[in-house]
Amino acid sequence: MDASEWLERKFCAGDTQGMLAQDGATIEGYASLFGDQDRGGDIVAPGAYGASLERLAREGRKVKMLWQHDPAQPIGIWDEVREDARGLWVKGRLLDGVARAREAAALIAAGAIDGLSIGYRTLRAGRNDRGRRLLNELELWEVSLVTFPMLPSARVAAKGEAAPNAADLRALAGLFASASQEMARRDEG
Repeated sequence: MDASEWLERKFCAGDTQGMLAQDGATIEGYASLFGDQDRGGDIVAPGAYGASLERLAREGRKVKMLWQHDPAQPIGIWDEVREDARGLWVKGRLLDGVARAREAAALIAAGAIDGLSIGYRTLRAGRNDRGRRLLNELELWEVSLVTFPMLPSARVAAKGEAAPNAADLRALAGLFASASQEMARRDEG
């Protein structure tokens, strides 16, 4: 079995904002929020990343910064990845010597790219009282900049840019969910 068979991707749910610094290279924000249900019905529990982050630090490894979850396209370095009371916070640098990173910085500054998404493997999960999958322990592999996060509120924004309001984000997420369901029905038929 190769890694792609058990690597999952989770797009952050919640009211997250990120920032691209004026130098065009530094980005930061929440890649995952605890307690928020995503479109797939999953909820990440507080502390889900702790053991993985400790293991990575012990082994001298870091969470990868990728472009669109493509392992062949690293675009930067996450200098800080930590859990806090809200979720998984990341801060890193787009590498100027990497062409795709320069493109990403330009796209972020223009507002064309603003999503964050995580790639991970579930180590331990259960069900909450509403029957939703509760992710209790995750092995975090990467945090990507993406065009279409599952919920658009997991975002990186150009400095000074206003965040979209929550109602607009919910409406857009609903449109994506409806389109995804329709595509699945067509594939089955």
